[in-house]
Amino acid sequence: MKLLVRWLVNAVALWIVTKLEIGVSVPNFKYALVAALVIGLVNATLGLFLKVITFPLTILTFGIFLIIINAAMLKVAAWLLYPEFRVSGWVAAIIGAVLLSIISSLLHWLIGDKRRRSEY
Repeated sequence: MKLLVRWLVNAVALWIVTKLEIGVSVPNFKYALVAALVIGLVNATLGLFLKVITFPLTILTFGIFLIIINAAMLKVAAWLLYPEFRVSGWVAAIIGAVLLSIISSLLHWLIGDKRRRSEY
C-alpha cells in the first residue's frame, strides 16, 4: 500500500512540474503515472549504479553532482517514453529534477508518508 501511495504522490509531483511550463511535459495524468513508474525504475537501477560509481565526485561537490545524476535519469526516462514524456534540454532536466524532488518531498510530508519510523 505504501508503494502505491508513493507512486501516486510522485505522479502528482510530476504532473505539477509539467504544469510549471519549464520544458518537462506529459499530455495527461495517465502518462504522468506511467512516467513516474519509469522514473522510479530508472532511478532504482541505473540511477543507483551511477550514484555508486560517481560517489567520489559527489563528495567533492558536496552532493551537488546528485542533481546532475537525477537530471540524467529524468532524461533517460523521457527518452524511454519519448512521444508522451518530453524533457526539452539539460536546463529543463536540471530544473525539473530539483523541482520534482522538492515538490515530491513536500507532498510526502503533507500526507505524512514516513519512510523510516523510529521505534524508540
